[in-house]
Order: sequence, then C-alpha cells, then structure tokens
Amino acid sequence: MSDTGTDSGSHTGTGTGSHTGTGTGSGTETTAASAGSDGNTSYGHKPFKRSRSHFADRITADGRDGWPVEAGRYRLVVSRACPWASRALVSRRLLGLEDALSLAVTDPIQDDRSWRFTLDPDGRDPVLGIRYLSEAYDARERDYPGGVSVPAIVDVPSGQLVTNDYQQITLDLATEWTALHRPGAPDLYPEPLRAEIDEVMDGIYRDINNGVYKAGFASTQEDYADACTALFARLDQVSARLADRRYLVGDTITEADIRLFTTLVRFDAVYHGHFKCNRNKLTEDPVLWAYVRDLYQTPGFGDTVDFDHIKRHYYQVHTGINPTGIVPLGPDLSGWTTPHHREQLGGRPFGDGTPPGPVREDERVTPIDQV
Repeated sequence: MSDTGTDSGSHTGTGTGSHTGTGTGSGTETTAASAGSDGNTSYGHKPFKRSRSHFADRITADGRDGWPVEAGRYRLVVSRACPWASRALVSRRLLGLEDALSLAVTDPIQDDRSWRFTLDPDGRDPVLGIRYLSEAYDARERDYPGGVSVPAIVDVPSGQLVTNDYQQITLDLATEWTALHRPGAPDLYPEPLRAEIDEVMDGIYRDINNGVYKAGFASTQEDYADACTALFARLDQVSARLADRRYLVGDTITEADIRLFTTLVRFDAVYHGHFKCNRNKLTEDPVLWAYVRDLYQTPGFGDTVDFDHIKRHYYQVHTGINPTGIVPLGPDLSGWTTPHHREQLGGRPFGDGTPPGPVREDERVTPIDQV
C-alpha cells in the first residue's frame, strides 16, 4: 500500500518516470492525482477513486496463467503499513507459507519512486537485487502508466512482477497453494461457506476497507459525509452481527475476518484522527474492540502488525492532509493485550487445524511497548 495518491485496494505509491501514478494501499489506488506530479500533497484535494489491479495474473496449482505454484520461486513484497498488503501477511502466516513464499518488506516512507527497499543492507532487496519495487514492474511492462502497489508477487528468476491483484492473492494462497500449506493449516475459504463469505466481504470492502479512504481523501464536505455515514452504518451492522458469534462466518477464522481485521487494527491509530472517521473510536464499541483484540492475540494476526510502520506511513506520507508530517504520540496501545473474553462465544479459531508456529526471527515486528 503506498498511501500516496490513490487507493486501489492495494497501496500504490507515487511514481515517476515510467510509473507516474500515486497510490495508497495495496492493490492499485488511483485518484485523480495518479497522472500528476503533485504526489502526496494531492491527498484531500482530488476526487478519490480506487482503480482495479492492472496485473491480474494468478499463480495456480495448474499454472494456467503461466505461473505454477512452486516453492521458492516467488517473492511477496509488502508494506507493513498497508492494510491490503497485511491481508497477505496474515494469510501467509496462518497457512505456514513462510518457507515457500519469501518476504520482502518495504520502507513505510516512500520517495518519488514509491516503494523502496531502504530497510535492507545497501538499500537493495537481498533476493531481487533491486532498490525499488518499480523495477519489477518495469521488468514486466515498460512505461506502465499506473501506480506501484503492494502487495505484489514477483517471479524471482525473471525479476518480473507477476500480480498486484490484492483481492485475489489471498484467495489463491488459501486455495491454490494447498500443496505447500503447513500441516494443520486452517481452511480460510471453505467451499460450503464461500457465497456467504463473499457477500459479507463485499459490504466490508465497499464501506469499511475502502470507506475509510473515501472519507480520508474526500475533497468535499458532501463526499466526506457520505463516506463516513456509510462507514459507521456498516460498522454498526458488523458489530451487531458479532455480538453473539465469535467470527464473521461460521465458527472459525476465514478470509472475511482477515479483511476486516486489517482495517480495524488501524482504526484508532490512524483512521479516527488522520482520516476524520471520528464518530467514535473502536475502543468505544465493546463488541468490535473485543473482536479485534481476540484476533490480534491470535497467532498470525497481531504478530504481523507494526504500529510504528503504520503511524509513520500515514502521517508522514499523506502530506496533503497532514502537511506538518507530525506523527501523534497516541493512542495508548497497551489495551491490545488485555483479556477480550470472546472465547465464551465458542468457536474454534483454526477449525480442525492448529495455530502457526513462532514468528521467524527475521520477520519480527516492532513490539507495541516500543512504538
């Protein structure tokens, strides 16, 4: 997610040269700023529109798009700041794909060439050997006019981008990569529940995942009011749904919970203040606050969340709506580890499976007491 410019589900950052789009999120966020040179300062001044993912090839078990599932062949590129990319981080952990699908984490702060690997020695990704994610986009398609977005999966042998389809990536990890899942991996997209999961996810995407961006990047009072009203109406609906059930669909964690979690975990830290989604804080809704803490404390969720990356990215990159770049000291994060009591509702987080193992040493996030 490069919250720079537009939001397409994935975060696309600002880009220059062959990549002139600006984006925010994972997928391909494109606002009217995409084609301009004003980059981050355009936020809140141009109409918001989330574009479709341009590179929608799929990595499948049968390789029908030319990209077969193969251990070690591909590299997942994410920003820990981005809610769209965070879906892939959670799915990869829950399914135990760490050894099969390597991980590259970008700097939460971009320059005018978008997502960069300045967290790595010499500013290069150690596997791909590139300084900017845009280089993988260029290897796939020169002069591609859109933004550079995460999550992105890159073919390591060729250095080419395979896909930036944030909506499909996690579904394929759950259903096409099964031969490489860890023993005890949960079924995150169970076939009997897919129609219900899809219906629930559609409303969450439209009004919550995308809704916070529509509110935050609104350029008129009317657009902001419409987005904010729809956002909280949907949050109220979801809260009512979760009042007597532990998870959104069925009695186990599914793709729907992952997609809701990645927005809720950022809500009080950035969306409440930075995006003016401030009818109330998440901590003021007893059901949603308990639900998101339950997931946060579940292995595979909270251990992928880096509040330091999240806060610095939103407040320092979106200079159009936060021109000073000041990062707030709050909110207090200590509540994330307090008891939630959601286990009283029953449910089996991993179904017939088991929790993922410990986080790899090289993938640990900043502890919340150090943010």
